[in-house]
Order: sequence, then C-alpha cells, then structure tokens
Amino acid sequence: MSDKEQRKAALDATKARLIREGELYRVSVLHAKHSVVQALHPDVLLHGAVDLAVGAAQSRLAGLIGGTAAAAGAGGLLANYKTLMPIAMSVGSFISRRRLVKPALAVGAVLAAVGTWIYKRKQSGSL
Repeated sequence: MSDKEQRKAALDATKARLIREGELYRVSVLHAKHSVVQALHPDVLLHGAVDLAVGAAQSRLAGLIGGTAAAAGAGGLLANYKTLMPIAMSVGSFISRRRLVKPALAVGAVLAAVGTWIYKRKQSGSL
C-alpha cells in the first residue's frame, strides 16, 4: 500500500467517523426537543409541582419534629416520640373538643385500608 492510499484510507475513516458523530448529534438534539415538549404538558407540570410541594412539606415537617427525620424516613418520625407527643395531644384535644372522634376514626380506618391496599400491591409487584 502506498503512502497516498494510506492517506486516502485514513481520510475516509475520519470522514465516516465525523458522519457518525453528526448523526449522533442530530439524534441527541431531536431527543432533547422531544423531552422539552413532553415536559411542557400540563399533566407533567402539575405532577412536578405536586412533587415539589410534597417534598417541601416533608422537609418542613422534618425540621419541625427534629431534623433527623428527613434522613431516617418514617422510622425517624416514630422514634422521636418526645417531640411528637405534645403535637399528638394537641390534635387529640382538638378532635375531642370539636366532637370529631367518629369522623376521625372513619378517616383513620380509610387511610389504614388504603395503606394496606398499597402495601399489598407493592408486595405483589403490580405497583
């Protein structure tokens, strides 16, 4: 193989590589455009806003209760009973003063049923 043929082969290889890189760049730009269009749908925007609000509420609650609950999850909330008991007593007193015991029990039962249903769905792998 002569020097001229080697240069031509190297040039052809470089040209093919540049063409592949250009195709990859065009595909990545197209993917980014579609991602932006998808992210601007109202339901996706609402879902993001709800996620942000829930995260902010969890962070505030964790800071109010003790600061370590955000890292520990629900276990951290249950472990810090000295902080939770005054709050629980205030809520219990409010419920009994307003005579909301039966509705509070009904809401608790519904929440327990929903929690059990979600737990079972997660265990079966369908959620």
